[in-house]
Amino acid sequence: MILDKRKKTKKIQNNKKNIHILKKKSNKKNKTDSKKIKTNSKKNKTISKKNKSDKMDLHKQFKPNLTPYQVMKMGSFGGTYYRPIKSGVTHKDLKNQHKKYNWDLPNNMLTLPFDKYDISINKYKVKVGTTLDFWESKGWITKYDPYGWFQWYCNYHSGRRCPDDERQIKRWSRLAGPKGRFKNNLITLILKKKAKGEKTGWNDETVSPKIRQTLQHWGYKLTKADFDKEVERRKKTKTTVGVFY
Repeated sequence: MILDKRKKTKKIQNNKKNIHILKKKSNKKNKTDSKKIKTNSKKNKTISKKNKSDKMDLHKQFKPNLTPYQVMKMGSFGGTYYRPIKSGVTHKDLKNQHKKYNWDLPNNMLTLPFDKYDISINKYKVKVGTTLDFWESKGWITKYDPYGWFQWYCNYHSGRRCPDDERQIKRWSRLAGPKGRFKNNLITLILKKKAKGEKTGWNDETVSPKIRQTLQHWGYKLTKADFDKEVERRKKTKTTVGVFY
């Protein structure tokens, strides 16, 4: 009997000990989990701040040097950009979308049918770009601006902000920004021409009128300051393509 009581007492003590150990482990786990939650919360807040900061920086980096009005007045899109269209995105018939901007420009610079594209209207007298159907088929046109990037720019310049801003600014950056491929390709062509001993410069309009016209459609015209800055960058990074010394 005494042995049985001792066994029971020992068993109870062991159970209490085990419960105590489990409680300690549970408390440690809860503390660890709590720390993880706090750490993750801090990380999420940091990421959120970074994303917000990146978006703000993106808007600051968006620096076209032609206004929408200037783009059109200089001669663009063969006079066809704001023609009446049947949008494949909104499934609506659209026309007179340009009138809200109050431009003092004739309709033949804005609303010609696409099959009447007039290269004599374009500043550099060349045809560039493709059809709206093509852009829609690629999924690059959204409901916010069913005419495309330039319509987005017109609305952005007028003060509108929308969920498509980030994507459209990134598109501009890749084409005409500091590392924009079209802008830098134009600079390369100018430098190559100069390397051959031919007379040229940043404003030589005989060098790729098509690239110049495309850049104009995206609100940008090459400047001496941007040209010189890119040449210096290539010298410092020893990028020899098209660079002369």
